[in-house]
Amino acid sequence: MTIQILQELISFLEKITPSHYTQQCQNLSGASIGQHVRHTIEMYQCLYLGYENGIVNYTQRKRDVQIESSEVYAIECLQTIVSQLYLQDKTLFLVNENEELFSSYKREILYCDEHAIHHLALIRVGIHEIGGYTLSDSFGVAPSTIKYRQSCVQ
Repeated sequence: MTIQILQELISFLEKITPSHYTQQCQNLSGASIGQHVRHTIEMYQCLYLGYENGIVNYTQRKRDVQIESSEVYAIECLQTIVSQLYLQDKTLFLVNENEELFSSYKREILYCDEHAIHHLALIRVGIHEIGGYTLSDSFGVAPSTIKYRQSCVQ
């Protein structure tokens, strides 16, 4: 699932213009497509950063302005994430301001995927406002929703 989600995002980023990537969208409360892409990328980056020592903290994202201002750099970051996907599953310790709990690498990949789908859905809203782009039917849609829709057609 992860590769499909990230490849869809990469394919989209290869088509978007730099001005549309950074354009503030009224329907996204003034956020840009680039800001949603950055947030998506940084969740995966937090997971990989914490993988080695086994401690993941999603609230300590870098908030790298270069990701939200350059679709080319965002693509590079996504390609790096794809190359890191096949790490061995292991126990991880999640921390944030309010909670500390155990999880696993595979569980957190699933979390990042679901989080990415949510932000792709928001990107879809922004693209609808901007206009001029065609997105696949699966862009920003959960796999369970796709399956359900397919079962309704039959």
